Amino acid sequence: MSTRHILLTGAGSGIGYGMAEHLGRQGHFIWLSDITQERADQAAAQLHKQGIQAQALCLDVGDQSQIDALVERTAEHPVDVLINNAGLQHVSKLEEFPPERFSYLLNIMLTGPAMLTRAFLPGMRDRGYGRIINVGSIHSLVASPFKSAYVAAKHGLMGFTKVLALETADTDITINTLCPSYVKTPLVEQQIAAQAQEHGIPEQQVISEIMLKPMPKGEFIDLAAMAEYAAFLMGAGGRHVTGQALVLDGGWTAR
Repeated sequence: MSTRHILLTGAGSGIGYGMAEHLGRQGHFIWLSDITQERADQAAAQLHKQGIQAQALCLDVGDQSQIDALVERTAEHPVDVLINNAGLQHVSKLEEFPPERFSYLLNIMLTGPAMLTRAFLPGMRDRGYGRIINVGSIHSLVASPFKSAYVAAKHGLMGFTKVLALETADTDITINTLCPSYVKTPLVEQQIAAQAQEHGIPEQQVISEIMLKPMPKGEFIDLAAMAEYAAFLMGAGGRHVTGQALVLDGGWTAR
C-alpha cells in the first residue's frame, strides 16, 4: 500500500489513538488531532517514541472556523484519509436530557464529520484518491435506552455515508462507517457508571448484561480490528467498498 496522510480526530486516547498507533506502524503519516493541545501533544510524543511520523493538531470538530482553516494547516502533508472518530456520550432519560447537551452531541458526531468531509473533499478529488472512514457504532444500526442523542447522531452518520458514496462514485474516493459494538476505551468506562445509575444495577452487571450479553462472542472489540478494517479500506481491495456499514459486533445483529 502507498504511504498515506491520515487525519484522525479524537485521537488523544481510546479508539482514535489505537488506530493512529496501528496505522502509523504501517508507515503512514498521522495528523493526530484532539480537542486539547496537551493531549494531542502527549499522544504524538508517544507515537514518536515508536518511530511513527505524527504531528499533533488541536481541533474542535464542532468549531466551523477551525475546520475551515484545516486544509491550509495540513498543506504540508495533504490529507488522503479522513477518519472521523471524535465522539462523546451522555446517558440520560430524554425528559432529563439537557437540550444544549443534545445539540452538542449531534454537532460533534454528525455535523462535524460532514463539515470535515466537505473541507477535504475538493483536495481528494484533485488528487484522484480519498478515503473517508467514519467511526460509527453498533448504535448506528440498533438502539439502547438513555442514549437518544448518541444513537440519533450515529444513525445520521450512516445516512450521510450513503449520500456521500453516491456523490463520490465518479472517482477513487470512498466513504464507509465502522460499526463496532463495545470497545474497551475511557468513553466506555465512563458509561459503565452512568448506565449503572440509570438502570439501578451494579457496574459489573452493566458489563455482563448490557454490554456483552447481546454479543454472542461475549467480548469487547479489539482496537487492532478497527485499524485493520481502515487499512483494508485504504488499499486497492477497498476501492469498491463504499456507502457501507462495516459491522464489528461479535454477532449482535445476527439475532
